[in-house]
Amino acid sequence: MDLGLDGRTVIVTGASGGIGREVARGFAAEGADVVLTYRSSPEEAGQVAKEIGERALVVPYDLGDSDSARALVSATLEWTGRIDVLVNNALFTVGWSPGESFEKVPDEAWREMLRRNVEGYLDLSRLVTPGMRERRFGRLVHISSGLVDEGMAGSEYYTTAKAAVHGFSRSAAFSLGRDGDILSNVVLPGLTTTERNRERIEPFSQRYVNLAAIGRLLDAREVANAVVYLGSAANTGITGQTISVTGGV
Repeated sequence: MDLGLDGRTVIVTGASGGIGREVARGFAAEGADVVLTYRSSPEEAGQVAKEIGERALVVPYDLGDSDSARALVSATLEWTGRIDVLVNNALFTVGWSPGESFEKVPDEAWREMLRRNVEGYLDLSRLVTPGMRERRFGRLVHISSGLVDEGMAGSEYYTTAKAAVHGFSRSAAFSLGRDGDILSNVVLPGLTTTERNRERIEPFSQRYVNLAAIGRLLDAREVANAVVYLGSAANTGITGQTISVTGGV
């Protein structure tokens, strides 16, 4: 299938590892120019860019920092003159014990987590959509988490931030769709195996394996395949949706 991505420009935030790394690789394999962002792992982002070659640009980006978002968009437009696809994948977390009662999390910690994760996604979306409306083409794909549906003690503020993006994407789809072939969707992965987390998730992965219809966890590349399709020109009618990519959990 021709995904219609040859020559298009894609921004993938948080592309130095995990799902973001595979998303960047996936778009590049389809002929897109890919902007990979990182916050604290320039070497890893650089390695992914090296694999992709001249069609990759590495740009630092701090989620929730408006100046950083504007610099990212400016660097992308200077590079190719266009932004066709935005994959909001970066995540800001703060450290506290998963077993800690949510009301004991310091105010500054949970407020900053919500602010960065919600405002960061919306800020970049607002910056890239004027050009999409002008060209009458664009794709927004926001990466969420299966925990929004499942729930888990210790994830109260994380899931609150992710759920807010669901609401934004749903309403934005109606606004954007009136101005051309511009689509907005949320991808909701379940527990996913990545190059970074294999050992960390081992103690509890079997629970999700037992729940999955396919009897195993998905890996990051499988989730990335769904993201690439939703962000492609081949997707002409899926918009305003939350797509679960969980292996049937």
